[in-house]
Amino acid sequence: MSNFGDQRIARRFASMRQQGRSGLITFVTAGDPDLGTSMEILRRLPAAGADIIELGMPFSDPMADGPAIQASSQRALRAGQTLRRTLGMVAAFRQADGETPIVLMGYYNPIYSYGPAAFVVDAKKAGVDGLIVVDLPPEEADELFMPASAVGIDSIMLATPTTDEARLSRVLDYARGFVYYVSITGVTGTQAVDAERVETALTRIRRHTELPIAVGFGIRTQEQAAAVATSADAAVVGSALIGEVARSLESDGTPQRPLVDRVVGLVSSLAQGVRMAPVRGPSV
Repeated sequence: MSNFGDQRIARRFASMRQQGRSGLITFVTAGDPDLGTSMEILRRLPAAGADIIELGMPFSDPMADGPAIQASSQRALRAGQTLRRTLGMVAAFRQADGETPIVLMGYYNPIYSYGPAAFVVDAKKAGVDGLIVVDLPPEEADELFMPASAVGIDSIMLATPTTDEARLSRVLDYARGFVYYVSITGVTGTQAVDAERVETALTRIRRHTELPIAVGFGIRTQEQAAAVATSADAAVVGSALIGEVARSLESDGTPQRPLVDRVVGLVSSLAQGVRMAPVRGPSV
């Protein structure tokens, strides 16, 4: 098995621990609303304050996502986005940024169609650091996560409010890089996060793992990001950024001139909240 300790994700969380702060993980859909605009957003995220970037792999049936991210996948697919183009975006990003971790997030069907073994090799060459595959349970994960592990790509596993102790142990057996705690039940972008419940849940999960824990779903504002950052190792924001993209489109779907600036501005606000939060989490 590859040594995961020398990878970008591990280095980034170690750096945040040294700084005594939590982090911001941003989610954007690759190719939304078009390849050029999406690439510009991606390139500007680190300077705006994104510590780790989740790049969504567009899929025609994103069942775990709410209306905003579903719509972003449809926009990207209509604009011609493919999994190969998504890997191409990562490779282009890596030409100027060799440090910011990138995690691909999405569903297994496009990866299966690509071929899992070929996919992880190409993803590693492009500069991908981790994978979140929301519809691939541990019982079926070997065919992707074993080859991913062999090339040094982290498997980011999901835990939820309904994950019991036995299930949590199984999930953590596969987890590398960090654990993604889904703070609410249901789909993305439909409810607000409850920071107190999150803190209780993270205390339970930390009894089973030393991996950093990132918290996503239901975080839309600077205040919510700051509240989560007091107990989590990172706050994940996606639907709010996708919503900013959608609000900055013309009626025919073309991007307005300020679209990228609006998305980047929201990231800066969220990053400020995270960085100012009083951190209580023991692993930060």
